[in-house]
Amino acid sequence: MSTRNIILQQDSINKKLERIAYEIYEQNSEEQELILVGIWDRGLIIAHRIASILRHIAPFKIEVIELHIDKQDPGAVKLSATPDFNGKIIVLIDDVANSGRTMLYALKPFLDYHPRKIQTAVLVDRQHKSFPLSVDFVGYSLATTLQDMVMVDVEGEQILSAYLI
Repeated sequence: MSTRNIILQQDSINKKLERIAYEIYEQNSEEQELILVGIWDRGLIIAHRIASILRHIAPFKIEVIELHIDKQDPGAVKLSATPDFNGKIIVLIDDVANSGRTMLYALKPFLDYHPRKIQTAVLVDRQHKSFPLSVDFVGYSLATTLQDMVMVDVEGEQILSAYLI
């Protein structure tokens, strides 16, 4: 059985998500609209939490879209909605950037459009990535070995902890 080394607990996760929301607002304060794309399922929970915070602090319109991707075989990517992404600001959100592969493949649907900007946000950024992905908004950055995995524990819409196995 693998051991869980908790790196973030619920109260610090909430603070980090609030900080990410403020950073997103600061980087996009002149915008009229923002599209948050949450990678199902944990990334979507985080996207909704960030959207909730942004709705209290930012004047712009916020839309949350769900992105489905098989993380083991990321060839097919499905979106819950496909608005016109041309000229829009997109923030792609996941719980953890482990290898970078999921987020890289998750960009596929947006390549058919010409968004003005695509940004990325994660709760935990694992620094030993196999794919060339740099995350714009990070809750917690962690140096790991290639064998380490970071997991996020959720219950319903609550993000309980993040841990290293």
